[in-house]
Amino acid sequence: MEKEKVSYLVEHMTGWDFQNGGYRVALLAVGATENHGNHLPFCQDTFVSYELAKRVAAQVPGVCVLPPIYYGMSEHYQHLPFSASVRYETQIAVLRDILESCYRWGLKRILIINGHDGNIAPIEVASREFKVAHPDAVVAVLEKWWDTAGRILPPDTFDVWNGLGHAGEGEASIALHLFPHLVDMDKAAGVVPDLPEHVEIKWSFDELTPNGATGDPTKGTAEKGRLMVEALTNLLVDFLKQMEEKDWRYGLKAGS
Repeated sequence: MEKEKVSYLVEHMTGWDFQNGGYRVALLAVGATENHGNHLPFCQDTFVSYELAKRVAAQVPGVCVLPPIYYGMSEHYQHLPFSASVRYETQIAVLRDILESCYRWGLKRILIINGHDGNIAPIEVASREFKVAHPDAVVAVLEKWWDTAGRILPPDTFDVWNGLGHAGEGEASIALHLFPHLVDMDKAAGVVPDLPEHVEIKWSFDELTPNGATGDPTKGTAEKGRLMVEALTNLLVDFLKQMEEKDWRYGLKAGS
């Protein structure tokens, strides 16, 4: 059976579609291919960020979704199979090239939805360099959806560690909602590491857990995942609509 062509997905577009679609904003999902315990798929981070991007674009006119980046900087997850990592400089270069391509074809408003912790630094460097090169462009980033979800949902939503953890309660929940056919909860297991609260240690993942997961994925449910997806989608939709209303102006107010 033929799949339906989705108007806002760049991967589905022709040249005519793009030139006549009135697209002003591009969404880019950045993920990874790496171990997520024995219960979640390797491409968890890409699937989640891409699904969020598609849900947002479906609600905001003039927004297109670029094909996602399936590889990230995952060197700190290499102690368990299968992690396919790219170097920091590689990730920065790929991101810069994609941003430059968007700018070249008139997409000067870009929202990056990141799904993986190792991508935060490359995204920061690439977007800062791009902004310096193109002051009229705007790059916005949802850096850590897993942390944001815990902060915008009611405090009693999660049972352990506010839903945090690599392949933990939050990630297991959002996977159970978005792609349950790829989840094996019978194999879910994780540990909450002993980490300081305010000072960040640059750990290797094998120092935190023996099984590829931190937090408690056994507490994950599809209902918690639904709440996460709805809250994050609404946050990003509201952000884009507010930015559109202001013509993407920010910073100093008029008359300041």
